[in-house]
Amino acid sequence: MSAGSEQGIVGGIRIDIKRLHETWMALVYPRQRATDEGVLGKWTPDSQFGLALYRLWSAVGLPVVALTYPLVLLGAFLRFQTRRVDSTATRLGVVGVVVLSVLVWGALIALARYQLDLATGGIVAVAAASLVATVSAALAVVTRRAGGRAVTVFVSYPFGVTAIFLPPVVAALFSPAVADAVIPLSDSLARWLLFNVMDPVGAGDFLRANFEREGAAHAIIWFGISVPLGWLLGLLVTLADLVRPT
Repeated sequence: MSAGSEQGIVGGIRIDIKRLHETWMALVYPRQRATDEGVLGKWTPDSQFGLALYRLWSAVGLPVVALTYPLVLLGAFLRFQTRRVDSTATRLGVVGVVVLSVLVWGALIALARYQLDLATGGIVAVAAASLVATVSAALAVVTRRAGGRAVTVFVSYPFGVTAIFLPPVVAALFSPAVADAVIPLSDSLARWLLFNVMDPVGAGDFLRANFEREGAAHAIIWFGISVPLGWLLGLLVTLADLVRPT
């Protein structure tokens, strides 16, 4: 790596951290972001007490920025990947996305039938999941075109994640080879959600009494995970857009 590129990376990190800290300050105080070239400049309090509070809020923001900045970098990486997918989906259109999804998951069904030697029930389950995935992919494109950050984050991303994850999980239910990779991860995620998310809100006992982590429950688990996971991905990309706009 050349010295110029190193300085460029360091300079970019400094700009990112500065913007992130300014965003933190803007949560409480007016005119904090992108004021270097403005006529009025950055707002600061007039009184000594107000200035002390201002500096205290600034100091509190330093560890927040330190903890948040890695998420900004992750969001920037995810933004690059999702925009590649979005660009492809835009070129294909809704019909093209549906046709591509049918071809991909049709190949999965053929693999399940002829290579994994699934029974008829297994083939039907994979086909049903593939149908859900295809519909989810189409809805992801349609809702993305509807515009609006909220619709994209809270609707499009979960549909997209569902389209990617659901069919392989269903295939894992009927194939020991696939299950060895998918089911342990599914169990780990389910346990983490049960003890860290469901128990604190009082839903853990109900889930233990009414659901077993067996069979189709794994598909339900991953379908449930795809929604908050999609929200998380969308929020990380939004954070990257806020700090490092393109």
